[in-house]
Amino acid sequence: MIDKKLLAYFESYLTQKRKDTFKKVLDQRTRHFSVVLEDIFQPHNASAVVRTCDIFGVQDIHAIENKYTNKVSRHVAKGSQKWITSTRYKSDGNNTQICLDNLRSKGYQIIATTPHNDSCLLQDFDISKKSAFVFGVEAEGVSETVIQQADGFLKIPMVGFTESLNISVAAAIILQDVTTKLRNSDLDWQLSKEEKEILYFDWVKKTIKNVTKIEEHYHQNLNS
Repeated sequence: MIDKKLLAYFESYLTQKRKDTFKKVLDQRTRHFSVVLEDIFQPHNASAVVRTCDIFGVQDIHAIENKYTNKVSRHVAKGSQKWITSTRYKSDGNNTQICLDNLRSKGYQIIATTPHNDSCLLQDFDISKKSAFVFGVEAEGVSETVIQQADGFLKIPMVGFTESLNISVAAAIILQDVTTKLRNSDLDWQLSKEEKEILYFDWVKKTIKNVTKIEEHYHQNLNS
C-alpha cells in the first residue's frame, strides 16, 4: 500500500515536468510481454536488452544465472536499469525451472527464441497471449530445459549466410515488432492502476538524492 502523504512529500522534490514524464511513460508500460535472459555472460548484451525493454515499454526482465552472473554495464544501459523491474534467479542449479514456473504462475506462455526447431516466423506470431520471450546464452542459445518446456518457438526471418543474430539485436527486433502490434490492438495491455502507482512511487524515490535521509526527516517531523 502506497503512503500517499509520503509520496506527496517526495513529489515536492521533483519538477512538474519530471512527474508528467513518469506518468506518460507509465501509460505506455506493459506486462503483457516479458523478457527472460538465460545465462547471458556478456554485460554489453544484457545491458542492451535492458535498454531495449525500457525503450519499447516492457517492464519486466527475468535473469537466469545457472552458469554465469548477469551483469549490467551502466555505460551501455544508460540508466535504463533504474526503470525496469528485474528478477534474478541464482539460488541453485535449477534456476531455469524456477523461472519458468514463476512465469507460468503469472499466466505467461513460454516462447523460446531460436532459429531451429519448428519456429513461428516473427510476422506470424500471435500477440494475444501473455508471452515471456526467452533469449539464451551467446552462441549456444536456449537450454534444453527451455526447449522441452516451451509453449512455442519464435524466429526472425533471415536470408543471408549467417544463421543467427546477436542477442541484443534479436531482442530489439522482436520487441519492436510485438509491442507495435500490441499497441495497435484491442488487447488490454496496459498496467493496472495499482501497478502504475507502485512503480511511480519507486521511480520517484530513485530520482531523489539522499532519499533515505529525506524519508527519515519526514518521519521525524511526523512524530514530533
